[in-house]
Amino acid sequence: MAYTRDSIPDQTGRTVVITGANGGLGLETARALAAKGATVVMAARDRVKTSAAVEEIRRETPGALLEPVDLDLASLASVRAAIEQVLAEHPRLDILINNAGVMATPERRTADGFELQLGVNHLGHWALTALLMPALLAAPRARVVTVTSTAHHMGRPLDPANPHLHGRYTPWGAYGQSKLANYHFGLGLDRELRRAGRPAQSLIAHPGLSRTDLQVRTVREGGTGRSGRFWQWLAAATGMPPAQGALPQLRAATDPTANGGELYGPRLVNNGPAVRLPVLRPGADAAIATLWAVSERETGIPMVV
Repeated sequence: MAYTRDSIPDQTGRTVVITGANGGLGLETARALAAKGATVVMAARDRVKTSAAVEEIRRETPGALLEPVDLDLASLASVRAAIEQVLAEHPRLDILINNAGVMATPERRTADGFELQLGVNHLGHWALTALLMPALLAAPRARVVTVTSTAHHMGRPLDPANPHLHGRYTPWGAYGQSKLANYHFGLGLDRELRRAGRPAQSLIAHPGLSRTDLQVRTVREGGTGRSGRFWQWLAAATGMPPAQGALPQLRAATDPTANGGELYGPRLVNNGPAVRLPVLRPGADAAIATLWAVSERETGIPMVV
């Protein structure tokens, strides 16, 4: 049977942190988990948009347990402030969904000087996950789900001498690099958790092609020319509704039969039901080791499991 929102087990008593939870796939993920009884920490950058998202979910699920938290993944100071707020209320976390992201932007830097796509899509989530790790390890069987993309196939592993692509930036090249970093991060984190004998698990998911505002923002910001307009058109014409696009990450987060190190996505690459997919590009030891070294060096935050 196809995995649907109704397939999600009861989440009462569980606490979930979702980045980018105020729109697109993040909002649909928050909506689904709140309806199943979870306490959902909605970590997102735009406070006004988050407030509107909270009201939207509560219209559908009165009494939904929702906690908005300001989080700008382009600022390590913001990440630390968000962590402080979350941990003050939740010494134990059951699920972390690293969902937020940007795509094919013009060349920009984060508050900490990182290339924007690597900074938001990977390094911000690295810092968030590392600082939340004690609370995740306090749960009986926590899961970390990191959202990648089929664009990871066009990405290259980080060059430790130039991870921010100085002098060789292209919007899609940087996006592919960041999505491959997400892919290697999810696989590498599960490897580290297993080596340490921890019960927590790390999984990866990709949404395929969904009709969210991601492509619209990409075109509006002017980073991709004709290719950006093509993907915007294709998403509008053939993309899945956001509620369906969110199912792979929901399945990775909640399916009792899912296991660490697995990848979930649409059966037909960009469309179709959410299924477990083969890991066609396993994380090479060297690439993961480089990712760990660069991530710790750039953020100053080690990943201790």
